[in-house]
Amino acid sequence: MKEEFLKLLRSTNREGIEDVINFLEKSDFFIAPASTRFHGNFEGGLMEHSMKVYEILKEKVKNTCIQINTPDESLIIMALLHDICKANYYKVDYRNAKNELGEWEKVPYYTVDDKIPYGHGEKSVMMLTEYIKLTNEEKYAIRWHMGFSEPKENYAPLGLAYKKYPIALLLNEADLESSYFFDI
Repeated sequence: MKEEFLKLLRSTNREGIEDVINFLEKSDFFIAPASTRFHGNFEGGLMEHSMKVYEILKEKVKNTCIQINTPDESLIIMALLHDICKANYYKVDYRNAKNELGEWEKVPYYTVDDKIPYGHGEKSVMMLTEYIKLTNEEKYAIRWHMGFSEPKENYAPLGLAYKKYPIALLLNEADLESSYFFDI
C-alpha cells in the first residue's frame, strides 16, 4: 500500500512533492494509527485511512449531483495528505488491564503527543505549505475536512467554505465514510 501511496503522490508532479515524501519517510506517517481509539487505531491505520479517503473521494466526485472540476492531482493531495498533521502525533504508552485469565498485565495503547498544537486541518495546511504550493481549493478542503466536528463558532465560515469549494464538503464526507463505514 505504501508503494501505491507514493506512486499517487509522485503522479501529481507537484513541485516540492519529493520534499513532502522525504518528510513522510522520516516521520511515523506510514506506521502511525489514524486515531487513538476510533477509526484506524492500529499500526499503519493513518496511511490506510488516507488511501480509503482517496478511493471514496474519487467516487464521490464522479457521482455527485453537481459538476466538480477539481483536477486529479488535487484530489490526490487533498485525500492523501489531509491528515498529515497526525505524523509524529501519536505515541505508544502502556496501561494495566486484565487479560482473559483475569490477571493484570501491561498492555500498549496509543496516546497523543502533540508537539505542534496548531489545530487539525489548519495544521495540515501549514505543514504542507512548508513543502508545496497548495491551490486555494486544496487549502480550504484540507482546512475544513473535519466538518461539523469543528467548534460551533466555526459553523458559519465552514458553511461558506463548503459553498465556495464544494470539494471541501466531499472530502469531509469521504473522511467520515472511511471512518464510520470502513472503520479506517
